[in-house]
Order: sequence, then structure tokens, then C-alpha cells
Amino acid sequence: MNLNNLIDVIKNHPDYSKTGMILCHNGVVRGTSRDGRQVSGLKITVDHEKLRKVITENKKRKGIIEILIEIAENKDLSVGDDVMFLVVAGDIRDTVIEVLKKTLDEIKTTVTTKTEFFV
Repeated sequence: MNLNNLIDVIKNHPDYSKTGMILCHNGVVRGTSRDGRQVSGLKITVDHEKLRKVITENKKRKGIIEILIEIAENKDLSVGDDVMFLVVAGDIRDTVIEVLKKTLDEIKTTVTTKTEFFV
């Protein structure tokens, strides 16, 4: 996984001149779960059909140039490892922030399944 490569892909997009913002999300394995238990790592699985649908639908939003994602799926990840890169490019800040949040929320709730491992 390489965030710089995703940004380079966007910078080479034919409509890059319309881009006013590139916003990136870098999800990382936390050392504690939401309920406070100590985590040693996690594993992510991805429903690729749902992922394609989420990305395709959000790319249709007015002002969005590109949405790219990389997920470290089916790997034993340790605390501090990168889990997911999500990059959204679009015309103005308000649009890009809104679409990144919507896309991320949909991915977290409908596309990925997380298995945490506890100490």
C-alpha cells in the first residue's frame, strides 16, 4: 500500500485541472478497541461488490474527480499498521470533505468486516 502512488494517479487524471482539493484518510490499527480493551492486531475482509458500488455511486457526486482506495485485506495487521487509504479529489473543499466522510462511513458500515485480536 502506498498513499503517494494513489495521489500520483490522481495527479495524472485527465480532469486533474478541475481539482481544488485532494483529501486523504489513512486508517491505522489502534492499540485499544472502542470499548477500551488492549488490541494486538486485526484482520479486515472486504466485500468487493459492495465496495465497487460505493465508489461508483460516490464518484457520480457533482464536483468529484476521482476516488481511490487501498485496503490491507486478509492480512494479520499489528498495532500501528496502515489498514486503509482512501483518497478523494474534487473541485471544492466542502464537496470533497462531505464525499470522503460519506464514502468512508459506507465502507466501514457495509463493505468491510473487522476482526480484532486482543492481548
